[in-house]
Amino acid sequence: MLIKRKILYLIISSLVVAVLGHLFFLREWLLDRYMVGPNDGLQQMVTFKKILYEQYKSGNYFYSYQFGLGGGTYSQLAFYFSTSFLFILSAIFIFVLQALDVIGPADTLFWANASIFISIVRLTSIIVITSIVFHYMKSDWLPAFTGACFYGLATIYFRHVTYWEFFADAMIWIPLLVFGVEKVFREKRPNWLIFAIAVTLINNFYFAYVNLIFIILYIIFRWFIPLAENESDKGKYAKLFICSGFLGFGISAVAFIPAVYGYLHNFRPAYQKSVSFFSWDNILFDSRYIILPTVFLLLLFSLSLFKVQTFRLYSVLSSFFIFFHFSPLVASAFNGFSAPQYRWEYLISFSIAGAISFGLEHIQRVTKRRMILSSVIVLILYLGTIIFIDDLHVFSLLSLAILLMVSITILLLFYAVFKKEKSAFYIMYVGLLLLVIIFANSFQYGLSQAGEVSKSSKNYLLSDKYNGKEQRELLQQIKNKDPDSLYRIDWKVDRLNNTPIVQDFNGISVYGSILNEHLIDLYLNDLNIDTGRESVSRYATFGNRAHLYSLFQGKYMIREKESEEGVPYGFSKILESKNYIVLENNNVLPFIRTTKNFFSEKDVEQVSDLSKEYAMLEGVIISNTKQTNAEIAQDANLIDQTKIMMVGASYTNNVLTVTEENGGLDIETDSLTSAAKDLYVHFHLENTAVDQGFTLKVNDYKTARKSNQSIYKTYDDELTIRVDNSNKIRIRLPKGKYILRDLELYQTDYARLEYQKNKVSNNSTLKWKDNRISITFNNDRNDYFMMLPIPFEKGWQVKVNNKKQKIEKVNYAFIGFPIDKDENEIELLYYPPYFILSIVLSSFSLLLSILICRRNQ
Repeated sequence: MLIKRKILYLIISSLVVAVLGHLFFLREWLLDRYMVGPNDGLQQMVTFKKILYEQYKSGNYFYSYQFGLGGGTYSQLAFYFSTSFLFILSAIFIFVLQALDVIGPADTLFWANASIFISIVRLTSIIVITSIVFHYMKSDWLPAFTGACFYGLATIYFRHVTYWEFFADAMIWIPLLVFGVEKVFREKRPNWLIFAIAVTLINNFYFAYVNLIFIILYIIFRWFIPLAENESDKGKYAKLFICSGFLGFGISAVAFIPAVYGYLHNFRPAYQKSVSFFSWDNILFDSRYIILPTVFLLLLFSLSLFKVQTFRLYSVLSSFFIFFHFSPLVASAFNGFSAPQYRWEYLISFSIAGAISFGLEHIQRVTKRRMILSSVIVLILYLGTIIFIDDLHVFSLLSLAILLMVSITILLLFYAVFKKEKSAFYIMYVGLLLLVIIFANSFQYGLSQAGEVSKSSKNYLLSDKYNGKEQRELLQQIKNKDPDSLYRIDWKVDRLNNTPIVQDFNGISVYGSILNEHLIDLYLNDLNIDTGRESVSRYATFGNRAHLYSLFQGKYMIREKESEEGVPYGFSKILESKNYIVLENNNVLPFIRTTKNFFSEKDVEQVSDLSKEYAMLEGVIISNTKQTNAEIAQDANLIDQTKIMMVGASYTNNVLTVTEENGGLDIETDSLTSAAKDLYVHFHLENTAVDQGFTLKVNDYKTARKSNQSIYKTYDDELTIRVDNSNKIRIRLPKGKYILRDLELYQTDYARLEYQKNKVSNNSTLKWKDNRISITFNNDRNDYFMMLPIPFEKGWQVKVNNKKQKIEKVNYAFIGFPIDKDENEIELLYYPPYFILSIVLSSFSLLLSILICRRNQ
């Protein structure tokens, strides 16, 4: 009963601290400003919560047609929230509130509103769990709670939860993993470690990688710093740790395997820049990732506390990770040996929290002399940093604020050490908690101002810059006009690629870290579709190329009235509002298409992008076949029939030197046939500047290219730009030097597209429910193959007239399969990759874990 009461007090105290730790953002919430970053926070965090909640609420757990051009939920959204325990619990709670009519729709505005309350619950959980773990390791409740607060209220928690909310979930699992390891060392019981490993792997595969690196290092350090008696049987411990690891992985298989499969089949170019071993960061004053608490430094430099094994363990761990902090090479290793990312630094906060907890637990060991010496060292460290190392001024507001907190911390510890009375210790604990709460709120203020989080307001979320009323009304008019659920609308607000999810329609754009590699390859390499913005984590539009819109269900387009961008062939205006127009594609092809004509990817590899489009119109390009049974339509490269003129630039040996702003070259096309509707200009373009992003203009078309230093550069420099047929193609670039080569020019009159449109027959029905598609098709032309504009990915299965057929990757990124003559009853089903195998593995591992844990009780 006493334990239960203490746990209740702990929960209440943790909730109070969590609320006080969010005071700044609670005030912002009252002013309709949200604890959500203005970039990824609004584009990804609240957006993906919206789509996942709607999916789960409707019973659709596996596939989303609305995510870009379509994608598996467990493989492409597992990096975010699809298997996040906190999100799932939040979703259940919200579902209950909706069922009781307490709240309305769970749109992006709702999730932005809810973000601070979810954060308070998360932070409460972190403090409670961490306190229990430290207490289990022989720290009294008050120092354990104080250390846990330093962990939960660390700067990196608020940075993570504000900008990339799911990052912060990882902080819940670190103390659980430590608890599991300590259970093995102290009691030889693996149950908690198996559980902790399983939930870590299920919750988020990326941070499971980071957390498991930490726990392996923790075990190694723990191996050499014993904390309990009878820890000599190293072989027994090794067996328990290995067994726990395999069983935890096995239990997580149903979520972990699809997530890792999605990660491994996501396109990311290799990081090509060198990674330095050392980089300076001021971790005492203004680091974005970690600010060392003064109390930790005072305890560390007192030296006498190193006789306490738990303090020694956590102070050595802390020092180890602090050293790592200064190495971009380590940051790269924690990011899968890719670009350096400092997402792992909550590990430092946890280690420091442990040192604080066990240091305060034994602070009575610190003599007055030691405390004076430690205080002098700490003051020299701070003043020296200001004067000799960084650009801070002694009398700057930041310096004075930090030095004031340092002085108060020193006084609190001095008072406790010199008095050595219970009341003095209580004053020290209360003072330290107030300091960390004040610092947390000060950091939030910095996020709001310097980090521009204050822009994430209700007004912004309801404005035309994010999700405007006029835009939503226009979309509703399209839905009222056309109830078909499979067409796509080319529309996004400015650069917000996830607008289709925000505004609830099927679009042609997405922004996410894990995307279908075949789709990215389609855009970057196979068809060189320009998206208007170079990126490894986005795709958008079809580059105004009419064939692609017609092939892949691009039926409508919304444009701003003042837009200067050209309109693809075959689109005509059908609706308009004050600021926008809606265009409809008059040549959109059926969702279900069949053909007798096969082209192998190898055979069309060397033809132009326009010829590849012809092949997809008149047949199907199949990756897994050597058979090409039809003639490949090829148009001539007309570049030699044109005249190329330099404009404010010179051109020698494939190097274009632009000497005037918006200089470049003109391609005069007067000699070409006037019957052509569009021109396709293709070229290879590289910027030789070390660090300069730029905008390329081709007539009225604009596209942004990244700097050579950007970690999100694609390194794909082959461009195909469609422009209206005119007597001049103007290629314009900023001043600088560029490698420009392989100029090609093609023209099209869209006769093939018109022919395919007129050839359409209505001989099929389709029903799509969640992850299951049913098609009835009368193959009256005796075609061999069916193609669907559904992205190819592992997990799709198909039966044609109750016979299983192989799903093929066709047209570079989509699915196709053989069909029978005459009537075809087709069933397509999608489950996450290796779903059955992973369920079996999870079930077997769970059963085996129960048996092993019972035997070890």
